[in-house]
Amino acid sequence: MNVLIVHAHPEARSFASALKDAAAAELRSLGHEVRVTDLYAMGFDPRLTRADFLETADPAYFKPQREQLHASEHDSFAPDVQAQLDDLAWAQLVIFTFPLWWFSLPAILKGWVDRVFVMGRVYGGGKVHETGGMRGKRAMLCLTTGGPGSSYSSDGRNGALGALLSHVQWGMLHFAGFDVLAPFVVWGPARASSEDLAATLTVWRERLRAIEHEAPVAVEPLGG
Repeated sequence: MNVLIVHAHPEARSFASALKDAAAAELRSLGHEVRVTDLYAMGFDPRLTRADFLETADPAYFKPQREQLHASEHDSFAPDVQAQLDDLAWAQLVIFTFPLWWFSLPAILKGWVDRVFVMGRVYGGGKVHETGGMRGKRAMLCLTTGGPGSSYSSDGRNGALGALLSHVQWGMLHFAGFDVLAPFVVWGPARASSEDLAATLTVWRERLRAIEHEAPVAVEPLGG
């Protein structure tokens, strides 16, 4: 299986980074092909600009969707965007590893989605949700939180995690056509003991051993 890990954390010694490293090592040990896109390490630019395109559809007015569609039709994405698109096309499973910041993705990871989930390749022209461009591929979130799990329940102060992640799992992944696997969540690793963190990595590795056969979960829009 071809696995792409897209990682967003500025600290290589963070637990989110440990999850990324453990996933890459475990999956490779099982014979899977793994590519890692470490956004901070590579200095990824999250801004969607005209620099994403080698030629322009409309030099007078910048409409990103129109330019993405034009580039999709004419193979005219800038090399850095094309490289990400190539990895996305190659992948059968995409794992996103990141900390939950402000109840959402880190800005650099959201920028990766803005630049790489392009109209004409990933979605558009009737290709959304069940007919999305990523149909047949799977995706999952692997994330850490700052607070304990009790804070992210339906009666917790932060609200249910599933609701907080709806805009990602439904509005980005499912919208693009991915089958979505259940997220792997580590609650408050900054306050956990080294023994607990080691045990969490063991659980993570055990899940990855069967990930190739794991069934997707139902995701729906917030309020759906």
